[in-house]
Amino acid sequence: MIKNKVSIIIPFYKNITLLKKTLSSVFKQDYTNYEIIIINDNNTQENKSFLKKLNKNKDKYKIKIIYNKKNLGAGFSRNKGIKAALGQYIAFLDSDDTWKKNKLSYQLRFMKRKGYLASHTSYNLVNLSGEIISKRKAIDLNYRELLNSCNIGLSTVILNKDILKFTNNFPKLKTKEDYVLWLKLSKKGIIFHSIDKYLTNWTNVSNSLSESSFQKIKDAFLVYYKYLNFSILTSILKTLILSINYIKKK
Repeated sequence: MIKNKVSIIIPFYKNITLLKKTLSSVFKQDYTNYEIIIINDNNTQENKSFLKKLNKNKDKYKIKIIYNKKNLGAGFSRNKGIKAALGQYIAFLDSDDTWKKNKLSYQLRFMKRKGYLASHTSYNLVNLSGEIISKRKAIDLNYRELLNSCNIGLSTVILNKDILKFTNNFPKLKTKEDYVLWLKLSKKGIIFHSIDKYLTNWTNVSNSLSESSFQKIKDAFLVYYKYLNFSILTSILKTLILSINYIKKK
């Protein structure tokens, strides 16, 4: 691992237009000791052509591109990115979200000054035009607090890579895969320290998989039952509580 380098993990499935905006927000960062790892999870000709052009300037843009032979999903794609990462810090960024230009510098300074291993920030929920729909405030979260509500925006998170040895990284779920990782880390005593600054814009893409309520409920149950080994009854109860808290946030 390279001290103070940040490895930015971006799984990519589709929508080149949004990916360009995402990458542009990284290129504008005032902290420049980073590498970008894009994991292509959809081998269409359009994706390949765009990424091929990007790869011609890989040194300029500090980009690595990994091609999945088949669709693995966002979680497993992130795992491949983590494995390839050279940085001491791992920052997650979805391919339709964007960062404010001081996101990395502010968050890293906060973590290093306090000696924190994990942090997340407040974020804006925006539509495709970039207009703010709502705001999500970050708070410090431990295991008990996370069990009932996943108040962490994935694209706001930075982790010290050392703590990932405690887990198997992201599981194979269509949604909630990040929630499993946060819970496993917090169960080991890792606190997700908060920064109450809105340094990320999370794009609400309608009709996306992440917007499927049924899928979210199904995966939430699996989080508790399969990955935390709770009983069926407890898993149903926890899923209900999580769903109610999610509705309250909207």
